[in-house]
Amino acid sequence: MGGAALATGLGASPAAAAPRRGPTTYVLVHGTHSAGAFWMPIARELTLRGHRAVMVDQPGHGAEAFVPESYQRQDLAALAVEPSPLKGLDLDDYEARVTGIVRRAARNGPVVLVGHSLGGVSVSRVADAVPHLLHHICYMAAFCPSRALPTADACTAAPENANAVSPVELAMGDLDRIGVLRLNFRTGDSHALALLKEMICADYPDAEFRRILAEMQTDEPVAAYAGRAVGRAGTWGRVPRTYLRFGNDRTIATALQDRMIAEADAATPGNKFRVRDFPGASHVGPLDPAPVAEALAALAARG
Repeated sequence: MGGAALATGLGASPAAAAPRRGPTTYVLVHGTHSAGAFWMPIARELTLRGHRAVMVDQPGHGAEAFVPESYQRQDLAALAVEPSPLKGLDLDDYEARVTGIVRRAARNGPVVLVGHSLGGVSVSRVADAVPHLLHHICYMAAFCPSRALPTADACTAAPENANAVSPVELAMGDLDRIGVLRLNFRTGDSHALALLKEMICADYPDAEFRRILAEMQTDEPVAAYAGRAVGRAGTWGRVPRTYLRFGNDRTIATALQDRMIAEADAATPGNKFRVRDFPGASHVGPLDPAPVAEALAALAARG
């Protein structure tokens, strides 16, 4: 489909040959409780700038989404216990999905791998697995674990994230029993809605906030937060990297973003993050996708 933005969940395929010259492909990895469609506005902008964009659906997300029957009915008691097929999925599954797509995309030209939020742990894992297939990696207000903070869970528990807004108080059911962090995005509870808006997009109009909620998924496997995703200096550490720093993020606090950047730079002082600052951006980024797309498009020319 040429330059079309593709929402896909394609799995792994045989190892790619050396990348050929061609348009840059942006492989875009969504964050928690989300799906590839999150990237549509940015993917559209990248495509209109002459690039290719593949919006990854992680297993159990997007085109493979699980919608609990009790969620449709808003039966909260049943929703707290309804089993989830996402239970048991972990970062190995997420890495395999993204690595397979990177291998295929790299046959056609350079690949820029971008992760938002929880998608950052997949970026680190994939950059360890196939660094030779990546032209650039980018963390967009995303987790970038380190030896001191080796998992997404460890990152969120860091003191630098103390003033962030956590969805844990809204979690439904026994996390150990159902194996997922389950959230009710169809809630009408005013306190829950205020918390979700502060966490996701405090600066957005209410209508845009409701649109985002409509695209969110109830379940995220707890193992995805607990999986180790520390980039190694000899693999991940040799891939040029950029961090899009969101200054009004209430999910991954800006102080935590700064710590993750600093610890990554200390691990590979010869290959430090290039930081692009968006001071007013909340967790999902600016309402206008053009500035983020412009920043990403610039990575196609960078080594």
